[in-house]
Amino acid sequence: MPELLAACVVRDLRPDRGNGVTAIDKVAVRSRAKIGPYGLRSDVQVDRKHHGGFDKAIYAYAQEDAEYWENELGRELPAGWFGENLRVSGIDVNAARIGEQWRIGTDEASVVLEVTMPRTPCGTFARWVGGEHERGWVKRFGAAGRLGAYLRVVKRGSVGAGDPIEVVHSPDTELTVLGMFRA
Repeated sequence: MPELLAACVVRDLRPDRGNGVTAIDKVAVRSRAKIGPYGLRSDVQVDRKHHGGFDKAIYAYAQEDAEYWENELGRELPAGWFGENLRVSGIDVNAARIGEQWRIGTDEASVVLEVTMPRTPCGTFARWVGGEHERGWVKRFGAAGRLGAYLRVVKRGSVGAGDPIEVVHSPDTELTVLGMFRA
């Protein structure tokens, strides 16, 4: 069954030559994380034009995709490394349909999130990954098709590592996260 491996929030705001500052440095929280309309409590999106807001409140990334990049880059990539808020397992985030809804958790505090769009890799992400050491990162990341997805909050609540993820609504559209990126 798909499950949440970690909920991640900003560890440190970091200087970034493109935006001045970035909140891409995320780390897993040890307790349950409350989720409201703008995402996880205690998290920050510095560049709300491109990250955050209602339609990009949460960024989810799959452990299976992280393991692919660990092999490619030859290093461990812990939860939060991609700037994600949720590290998930057992669900193909890139094959998720736009408008698909996920319930995370099993009790009244569970959340419902809706897939809205793919992550589009950017210069800040490339600099975070390794700057000159990973030339062409934006194209490489996009070409691999392991993007992760942005989600909006349909029902507020809280999440924690080990919570099950269930697809509770699958729309009629065939448009997936990866399909939207490639279009």
